[in-house]
Amino acid sequence: VQLQASGGGLVQPGGSLRLSCAASGFALSYYAIGWFRQAPGKEREGISYISSSAGTYYVDSVKGRFTISRDNAKNTAYLQMNSLKPEDTAVYYCAAGSAVRIGKRLSPNEYPHWGQGTQVTVSS
Repeated sequence: VQLQASGGGLVQPGGSLRLSCAASGFALSYYAIGWFRQAPGKEREGISYISSSAGTYYVDSVKGRFTISRDNAKNTAYLQMNSLKPEDTAVYYCAAGSAVRIGKRLSPNEYPHWGQGTQVTVSS
């Protein structure tokens, strides 16, 4: 069971990036996916969630700017990030869980499988 996050980089404020989370060794279609981020000196925070049936949820700080999606045929999930701000700078992680409780869908403890993280830096 492996998740591979990619797509991070350096982008100017107002720019866009699309992160990918590719799964191998298991069928991602049966899992909920969470995207998390961790800025230096801060705790890891959940920012977005997509259920196995493609229901989505966003934390307020990214709502309207980020879009989570999944392509089960490609065994991959995505996080499209638009209108990026310097405060979005962090290491971004994807995670998968087969029994994520709705009330705890942005809790890292709900996700046993994690990708390695990809750095997103928003700076001029």
